[in-house]
Formats: sequence, C-alpha cells, structure tokens
Amino acid sequence: MLTERQRMILTAIVDDYIRSAEPVGSRSISKRGDVGYSPATIRNEMSDLEELGFLEQPHTSAGRIPSHKGYRYYVDHLTPFNLLAKEELVTLKAFFAEKLNAAEQVIQHAGTILSHMTNYTSILLGPEVFQTSLRHFQLLPLNEDTAVAIVVTNTGQVENKTVSLPAGVSVSEMERVVNLLNRKLAGVPIYRLKAALYSEIGQEMQRHIEHFEDLMKMLDEVLGAGLEGQRLFLSGATNMLTQPEFRDVDKVKSILDLLEETPTLTKMISSASAGSGVQVRIGTENDHEAFANCSLITATYRIEGEAVGTIGILGPTRMEYARVIRILDILSKDLSKFLSRMQ
Repeated sequence: MLTERQRMILTAIVDDYIRSAEPVGSRSISKRGDVGYSPATIRNEMSDLEELGFLEQPHTSAGRIPSHKGYRYYVDHLTPFNLLAKEELVTLKAFFAEKLNAAEQVIQHAGTILSHMTNYTSILLGPEVFQTSLRHFQLLPLNEDTAVAIVVTNTGQVENKTVSLPAGVSVSEMERVVNLLNRKLAGVPIYRLKAALYSEIGQEMQRHIEHFEDLMKMLDEVLGAGLEGQRLFLSGATNMLTQPEFRDVDKVKSILDLLEETPTLTKMISSASAGSGVQVRIGTENDHEAFANCSLITATYRIEGEAVGTIGILGPTRMEYARVIRILDILSKDLSKFLSRMQ
C-alpha cells in the first residue's frame, strides 16, 4: 500500500511522462504546484517507488519512468469521469447529429473520430447482425442424452452445436419446441434472439412444455452463440509511427503486422472487452507479445441492452488514460443509444 505522498509523486511522474515522453526527474516534480516537496524528499520516494516496482530507471543518470505496475496503479486510482474539454464534448455530440443511415457507416465513422481525437489507433469490432435474422432452427437427437442444435440465418450461415438434452425429454416434446421456436422467432434479428426467447415464447412453453425450465436453459445457450459475425474496423494505424516509443522500426513493425491479422486481433479485442464498463489492459496484460509496450482500452456498445460490439483505443503505455477512458465511456453509451434508435 502506497503512502499518500508516494501516491501523489507517482501520479505526478505518470502525468509528466505522458506529456513529455522523457524520463522524469525529482527537480521537475518539485516545481509542480500540486506536489510541494523538496527534490531530496522526492528523490527518496522515487527510489522507494522503484524498489516497489512502480518506477523504472532507463539509464543510470536519468530520471524515472512508470513501469507497467505503476501504470496499473495509476489507472486503478484515477478519479472517475475526468472532465473533457468543451470542444471535445462538442465533437462527440456532433457526431450523432450527422445524417448517417447505415449502422456500418456509423461504426466506421466513430473509429475515424476516435483516432483523430486521441492521435492513437482506434479498433472497432462491429457486428454483422443488423440485417441477419433467424431463418430456421432444428434439433436432431443423436441418442437419449444429446442432440445437435442447428441454427440457419437468412444470410445462409449455419451454426451447429452439440447439446445435452434434459432428462426425460421425449421426441414429441422436442418437436413441439422446435415448431414453436420456428413459428415465433423466424425473422427475428440474431442479436435479439435471446431476449425474444423469453418475451415471445417463454410463457407459451411454460404452459405446454413439461421440461420448460431445462429446455429454456438449453435454448438460451444455443441461440446467438457464434452467430454474431463481427467485422474489424481500424483507423489511425500509422499514428503508432508518431509516438516516440516506437522509433524502433522492428518494434513498430510487429505492432502493425498484428493489426493486419484480423482473426488474432478480433480475438484479442473480444477478450479485452469482457466485463462491463471501460476495460484497460496495460503492457504485458495484453495477450500478444507485439502489444507488450502498448495499452489497450476498450468498451462495449449495445443494441436494446444486448452487447453487440466493441470500441477500443490502442496506444503506448504512456497513454492519456483519464482522457481516453472518458472519451470511450461517452462514445460507447451514445453509440448504444444511437444504434438502438436505428433499429
């Protein structure tokens, strides 16, 4: 646990390093009006913070820079909802006043706005579920205990999933469930299937199907699984080249190469955005060595309450965390409202 003085000095060092990209010395910290300690006192605390793993000293005579542990502490203790400049709020709000008709167009444009506002790389995981709906559902028994659930969409996508059948479910009962589901849910958008399962057929199944609860759990697991079909949108990838940390050509090349590996990047973004609210992965917390010197900040966006995509910002670990977190928080919420209105 850091003391209040150590916390203040660490925060000042991270703030200064974010701005300058240069190692921070005790004298520059002592000149800040919000610290109020002598250079000697600050040097002692910086030495302790280095021993604790929160700071690193890149050269013997240089100042200190934050370690990944130091960035993590900084992010975890940020004041919630730091204010954005008025012009930045205007930029975000003006985006949703534009005449954008297609959901894909909205998502691509949001990525451009993000990369321009932050000067980092924006990564958006956009769903292809806006025009994708259920065409047909089948449940084919393999034996008494298992069956294959088959979901076919209007775009021709087919998803097969082996499921465990609730004990005692008869063939006729399964047929009734399948017929009811096809009658009620055919044509329903993929992203709404789970919600529609309860709102459209839940009560009817409860009245007519003996193993109602167990079958509902099975259907809940099947519907929508693997059907979202996501597309990746990148904007500002070359912004990495403007960051002082990435003057090393080999280092930035590995990052740019990974940004072109769509399946790997899609998996990373999906994993990073698991959970609610804004998520921050710093340095080695990322799932790939190429991003070991980067931070990835993500937030999900929703349609009618269902999470359907992710917006993210990739930059150096020396990132303006407070500002980027606030931008993503605002944009993800406004994007959710905007896309829900489009449906």
